[in-house]
Amino acid sequence: MTGPADARRPASPPAPGTWEAIDPAALRDEAARLLSEYLRVDTTNPPGNELAAARFLQGVLAREGIEAQLLDTAELGAGRANLYARLRGDGSKRAIALVHHMDVVPVFRELWSVDPFGGVVKDGYVWGRGALDDKGQGIVHLVTLIALKRAAVPLTRDLVFIANADEESDGAGAIAFTTRHADLLRDVEFVVTEGGGSRVEAGTVKWFGIGVAEKRPYWVRLTVEGPTGHASVPTADNPVPRLARAVARLAAWETPVRVIPAVDRFFKAQAASASGDARRWLLDAAAALRTPHGRAWLLADPSRGALLRNTVTPTVLAGSSKTNIVPPIATAEVDIRLLPDEDTARFAEELRRVVADPAVRIELLSDVTREYSAPLDTALVRAVERAVAALVPGAPVATPLEAGASDRPAYSRLGVATYGVDPFLVEHEEERRGYHGNDERVSVANLEFGVRLFARILREMQ
Repeated sequence: MTGPADARRPASPPAPGTWEAIDPAALRDEAARLLSEYLRVDTTNPPGNELAAARFLQGVLAREGIEAQLLDTAELGAGRANLYARLRGDGSKRAIALVHHMDVVPVFRELWSVDPFGGVVKDGYVWGRGALDDKGQGIVHLVTLIALKRAAVPLTRDLVFIANADEESDGAGAIAFTTRHADLLRDVEFVVTEGGGSRVEAGTVKWFGIGVAEKRPYWVRLTVEGPTGHASVPTADNPVPRLARAVARLAAWETPVRVIPAVDRFFKAQAASASGDARRWLLDAAAALRTPHGRAWLLADPSRGALLRNTVTPTVLAGSSKTNIVPPIATAEVDIRLLPDEDTARFAEELRRVVADPAVRIELLSDVTREYSAPLDTALVRAVERAVAALVPGAPVATPLEAGASDRPAYSRLGVATYGVDPFLVEHEEERRGYHGNDERVSVANLEFGVRLFARILREMQ
């Protein structure tokens, strides 16, 4: 029989080699210190300087007995590199790759209250460019990997750690890695990287996101040519008004709306915190789009509307360099984002139909990325759902479609199921300001949560 004295006896520490031996709370300060050091490596892109960041990560891993390779230094150019490391399991199941990017976007130093590359730790936060995007995630991956190694937890899957260069520009790092080192990914079943996000309002997690799809950039340039001349003698073949008419037609184009499966599930998760008509419309968005009121409500929010259709946004105009000269050429650039499964050939035909002028030349500014749309019913998705249910009870798991772009398509094209899972629960307003904004920061508590989340996901995957 257990008596009061037994109840007061301290519990025995978890045995090595068990998942219970991993203590995210004990790892919190270490994660904050490592992130602080990582943020001090200025990897502003351009030029990137990811080689220095890769060497920092390589050194941390080496101290833990994990070998890391620096790759693609010649292909990516001076001062740039990718990094690859692997923690071995018993190989009875296929590997999982944890991927983040080392580069960050530029800063306006005068608008920051701290040194953006000082790795400042204060007020319970780690401050600096990349704290949220994407060095914070990288440190969560790193510390989780280190914790598993130290605890000698038996793994059924190898865990692969990858840090890529150049995500914030052209994606050259991930493209080089997946093109030149597909053999290193041959046994990888799932890739987990940035994306997905979560919606937190006043401390309540409205939904936790798994990124499963992205819209595809389809950037085009419109060009009209004509004879130059003095603007005081106007002619009918001035290329500027002809181009302007084409741009106006594109700006007014209401592309068709439809609900892809990932967006349908995303809206259903949002419905959990909605009421009345909004709840009904989110639960069945396809039906709502067939009604005037439901359609108007869904499309009234630009962020929702962007998930339901191809978007067409004219952005850059160029013509004469002088007011009194009719230019020989006028151009416009248009940011088009296609739904993942859009038929690009059919869209190109529609684009020409809307422009409705054979004198307007349409050319792609870059190659169109392949479709990226991950399956919704996999062991990884279910593991995230179970981890979230344990750590954030009651929070629905959503599958947002990303309107922006990431490195996920580069990995997905190899046939690897690729997902975005962000490790932090950040208040919506702070998140909106923090990504690519001033005074980017992540709380130390969130670093602990991130390690707790990823350890739980990986445990569920064994």
